[in-house]
Amino acid sequence: MRDLKKHLFLLFALTSLYMSAQQVLTKAEALKITLENNYGIKIANNNVEVAKNNSSIFNTGYLPTAGVSSGATYRRDNQTITRQDGTSTSIDGAITKSYNASLNLNYTLFDGMGRKYNYDQLIKQYQLTELQARETIENTYLQLFTVYFQIARLSENTNSLKESLQISKKRLQRAKYQYEYGQSTRLELLNAEVDVNNDSIALLDSQQQFLNQKWSLNTILGVQKTADFEVETTVNFATLTNIEDLISKSKTNNVLLKQNEKNIAISEFNIKINKSDYLPTVGLTTSYGWNKSQNPATSFLAQSSSNGLNAGINLSWNIFDGGSTKTRIANAKIALENQQIQLQEQIATLENTLRNAWSLYNNKLFVLKAQEQNMISTQNNFDRTREKYNLGQVTSIEFRQAQINLANSKIAYNNTKYDAKLIELQLLQLSGELLNNTL
Repeated sequence: MRDLKKHLFLLFALTSLYMSAQQVLTKAEALKITLENNYGIKIANNNVEVAKNNSSIFNTGYLPTAGVSSGATYRRDNQTITRQDGTSTSIDGAITKSYNASLNLNYTLFDGMGRKYNYDQLIKQYQLTELQARETIENTYLQLFTVYFQIARLSENTNSLKESLQISKKRLQRAKYQYEYGQSTRLELLNAEVDVNNDSIALLDSQQQFLNQKWSLNTILGVQKTADFEVETTVNFATLTNIEDLISKSKTNNVLLKQNEKNIAISEFNIKINKSDYLPTVGLTTSYGWNKSQNPATSFLAQSSSNGLNAGINLSWNIFDGGSTKTRIANAKIALENQQIQLQEQIATLENTLRNAWSLYNNKLFVLKAQEQNMISTQNNFDRTREKYNLGQVTSIEFRQAQINLANSKIAYNNTKYDAKLIELQLLQLSGELLNNTL
């Protein structure tokens, strides 16, 4: 009895916490909060911004480079000069000053098409990063609703356990009255007390799991909500036509396949970039400069200045680099072949995974219908058994078994319902339609 009171006290404390719940966190709201605040999604979006910056024209080499340089020198020394006629002049502390400034402009006219291929490759890399961000969002989407539906599952299971506990409490009260009036044995009373105790523990465990899952949901949401919220328990199943339609969509929309296709394009451009090293590079250089100098008496010129425009074209051609370019091209071709092989493997694996998930999904839906009917049958059986129990026509053991059957059928139905929904979400992700799904 002491243990029973302890469990009932804890049960009352947790129940009081749940009774104060006011807010319902809808599926749509949970998804909105996650997309805005989830840490992994924020990082993925930042990576997209980095890739976008890398693919801008400022990172391609298409623009010229310009620079300004200037300088000044001061020189003081002792000088002696001797002329052709034999005369000489000596100056102590001869000062020489010079100044210069220039504006320089450099532009690559042709680099073997390397920068064009590099720019195209950066665009593909940007698109790949977007797909990687989409993959992060899809995985977070699944993670979110795995926990969300677990909370919903525990919510409904907890309600079933509460109902079962109330039934056991009424049976215990009946057993007490019957024992006090000598209509049943103490064994009957003790059995009723044990069943209440067991139901209380089961409910307590379920409520603790319920609370733990709420804290886990906060991590995915990226916010610190209190545990004072409920979730939707309504499950709407999508209309999935047939497996062949899903396989067809997956080959076009699956995020992993699309990433591999981008990797193939990147590898193709990598070959072209390396091949551009076989061609010459032509560059244009131009500058506008100003120079001025002030010389001592020992110099032929007392002062000089100049300014003007300089321009030139240069060509460089690495005719033979020891075979390093040839090696890079060969390795790039092998990398491309590996990407193509990996794509074929992914397609085969994806189709197999889809077919397995489709089979499991349909099995769950069939079982769900059967368990729904089973739940109705166990409810009818329990209602009739309770009537007979109240009339003394069945034993407490038979009544308890009918009670357990009812609770188990409700829990089994809830478990299958949410399992089927999660498999459906996996099918939608594999087919590339997850983010288009209406919950």
